Parts: sequence; structure tokens; C-alpha cells
Amino acid sequence: MFYDTASNRHGLAHDPFKAIVVPRPIGWIGTKGRDGSLNLSPYSFFNAIGDNPKLVMFSSSGPKHSARNAEETGVFTCNFVGRELVEAMNMSSIAVPYGENEFEIAGLTPVFGELVDAPYVGEAAAALECRVTEVVRPRTVDGGVADSIMVIGQVMGIHIDERIIRDGMLDMSLARPVARMGYLDYAEASDTFPLRRPKAP
Repeated sequence: MFYDTASNRHGLAHDPFKAIVVPRPIGWIGTKGRDGSLNLSPYSFFNAIGDNPKLVMFSSSGPKHSARNAEETGVFTCNFVGRELVEAMNMSSIAVPYGENEFEIAGLTPVFGELVDAPYVGEAAAALECRVTEVVRPRTVDGGVADSIMVIGQVMGIHIDERIIRDGMLDMSLARPVARMGYLDYAEASDTFPLRRPKAP
């Protein structure tokens, strides 16, 4: 099958786009508002975009609380979602008014960063402390502005729970990372295998 995205006439029960671009890591974003309120929300439009310096991005469909706080304060955290925290992560996705504390709603411990004034999840196996470098309103091919707000942050500090370290590396069988699939689906990405790049002759 083929369909153009302008009409989006795919004939399926649900739009397949987000089921094709998978698995997507979950950016579990912690922020603090100017009013001192704490916010925690998961974003499936998230990824690392560079390692020198270390840069990550999350994209909000519309002006949601995390993007607002990150843009206003210039900082955020990104928290690792392991299988043992997936229910809490899902609970933190609840749509509540600005200022409501999703850490509290999800029964999680907010811990403030060493280098940034934003909370991270105390129970998470890893967390990134980030400073905002750019907030991007992506453009469309016809010159319009997309409904997305992309926040790019430079990673200033990294927390790692030593229980997931084995032989000097993060062990995914211990960390049990969760990824976003299409529709209502998630996946645990702990069944890993090594693959070396080929070398040109």
C-alpha cells in the first residue's frame, strides 16, 4: 500500500506513522516551573542527537507543561524508564492542570540536580541533567509552523545507579529499558545482541 500524508487516507483503523518509527526511547522529562511547581511527563518523541557535546531533544506536540518550563527556566532532566517504573511513567502521563505535581501523583521521589535546578526521578536507574540550548518550532514544506515544539538540551551531568553496571558497562538485562511502540504498545528492550561494524578492505 501507499498513501500520501497530505490526505492521510491510509484506510487503516489507526494512523500507522508512529508504529513505523519504532522503537522510540522514552524521554521522561522533569522540570520545575517559575512558580516552583514540579512537573514530570513522558515523551516518545525523544532521542540523543550528538555526543560531542552530549545533546538530547524532546518534542512536545503543542505547548505542553514540560516544554513551557524548560523554555522559561532553561533546564530539564531526562530520566531512564526501566520496566520496574513503567506503571509510574504511565501514571505521570496523566493530563492535569499546570502546577499539579506528577511526581506525587505517580508516587515518585523528586531529587534536585547537582548542576541544574530541575528535579529527576530518584528511583530511576539513570538520569541526565540538561541545559536548554535551543527551542525550535519546526517548519513545514509550505512554510508554515508545525504543531511541535522541540527542546534541545546539552547534558551537563549524568546519574547512574551502580546496580545496572556490569564489567564496566551498562547491562541492559539489568536496566530493562522500555521503548514506545505504535498505538498503545510498549516493548522491553533487554534482549540484546552485539554487532560489529564491517571494515572496508
